[in-house]
Amino acid sequence: MLSLFKLWSKLLLFLCMLFFFLSFSSFKNNFTYMFSYSFSNISSANLEFILLLDWISLTFAATVLFISSMVLFFSDEYMIEEKHKNRFILLLLFFVLSMLLFILSPNLMSLLLGWDGLGLVSYCLVIYYQNPRSLNAGLLTILSNRIGDVLILMAIAMTLSFGSWDILSMNLNFNSNMVILFILLAAMTKSAQIPFSAWLPAAMAAPTPISALVHSSTLVTAGVFLLIRFQNMFPKSISLILLFSSTLTMFMAGLSAAMETDLKKIIALSTLSQLAIMMLALALNYWKLAYFHMITHAMFKALMFLCAGFIIHNSKNNQDIRKMGIFLQSAPTVSTCLMISSITLMGFPFSSGFFSKDLILESLLANQLNQSVYFLVLFSFGLTMMYSFRLTFSSLWTSNSNYSNFLASENKEMTLPISSLTFMALTLGSFLNWILMDSSPIFLPTNLKLSGVLLIILGLSSSFTIWLLTPPLLKTSLSLNFLTNMWYLPSLSPKPFLSLLFPFLPLKIFELGWSEKIGPQGIFLTTKSLASSISSTQKNTSLLLLTSIPLTLILLSLL
Repeated sequence: MLSLFKLWSKLLLFLCMLFFFLSFSSFKNNFTYMFSYSFSNISSANLEFILLLDWISLTFAATVLFISSMVLFFSDEYMIEEKHKNRFILLLLFFVLSMLLFILSPNLMSLLLGWDGLGLVSYCLVIYYQNPRSLNAGLLTILSNRIGDVLILMAIAMTLSFGSWDILSMNLNFNSNMVILFILLAAMTKSAQIPFSAWLPAAMAAPTPISALVHSSTLVTAGVFLLIRFQNMFPKSISLILLFSSTLTMFMAGLSAAMETDLKKIIALSTLSQLAIMMLALALNYWKLAYFHMITHAMFKALMFLCAGFIIHNSKNNQDIRKMGIFLQSAPTVSTCLMISSITLMGFPFSSGFFSKDLILESLLANQLNQSVYFLVLFSFGLTMMYSFRLTFSSLWTSNSNYSNFLASENKEMTLPISSLTFMALTLGSFLNWILMDSSPIFLPTNLKLSGVLLIILGLSSSFTIWLLTPPLLKTSLSLNFLTNMWYLPSLSPKPFLSLLFPFLPLKIFELGWSEKIGPQGIFLTTKSLASSISSTQKNTSLLLLTSIPLTLILLSLL
């Protein structure tokens, strides 16, 4: 008898094949299906629900369904000790449904259903393991995403006079820079760009199969997909904001991942770096390259998370790469798949990551930009090689004698989805490159043309040095601690903005001082004192009235 995990996995796989066939037909025959249902008209504004089936939405929906199918199949074994399996399946299916609503809706009103659903269900998934750490991570996740929800609502309110919330119509004749800025900031919150980057590594508190879905093709890519829909509407000033933010995010994530020891956080920070590459392509107005890299990244990042889940599952829930043993001998299939995913993440020639990342790098070098942008991007690409090699070498090849090594046992439930994702990660890049991208090459000097391969060689050669030069003495340095701790964003994000504007003032002055007097606590004390004084006045008035009645009667009798 099939379990619920495998039953839903097969259903989602069937839907994936259907969506992929429709997307291929849509791209080949150049047609688009649109379903629209109008609810009402509010003062010339048409309130409608739209589903758009074009090759962009159908291909991405097929990718989401395929990864969701593999994650459900993998979860059958990974969550074998889970008591509430039905709750886990329902949350995951609601998450996939929200993402599909978001992908297929080219209307800001109907898009908001999927956008809000992603934020709410992700909160439930992050706090799935009910402990204080998961609660803190869930609150940081949902509050950071809530900023984007409010900005989308403000954009909807400001476009009321336009008469329609249809994104396709907005791409033709809409030119409000304020609305586009709100859309950009909302996308930056969802895709965790600086200064909203702290929630993405914190969301690692969710189960590993959920992380494979959230950090590959669903929640974190929602912001990128939203900007792809608004592809023709970005003025140069707003594109510079995105360029600045994505470059800093890429640099910060690479530095933090190079020194991180938590296996899942290293992969999460690499996700943050790859999202910044997609945003960089969008800032340069290469939306098709961003879309290309988003699809290929979804495959190999889901593969990497499932391999990490296998290692964690067979290491008795240990996530520290310094305490892991040699998995290459006991789990050769998963170890090979993890190395393939790392090679693809590096952008090794003729892997899926190479076709998308190398095109983005060459397009960047073909533009006339500031030299500091070139330096930060190239250095960040080199850092990708460093932390990818360090992750693979530490978790598969080395063994620390101070910790016991656990022998892994490969089974079909875990190796089948991992092998399927490996095949897609190897072949999808070249397939999409033949279909989507133009055949015209990018002409560059030889040294710039070979920059991608040179960065791989330099990154791998210097990773030995970086890996050996991280003793505890270096980690005590304040500057190094700042660089490798996400620039203190996890510490600053939960704090009020006053701590950012006035860092020289202790926060206790506000928490225990003025906020107690003029905040809710002060209002409560003031109201309580007023109520008690009014109550005492009322009691005194009643006593006065009671004592005055006999005197009044005596005076009346005398008269």
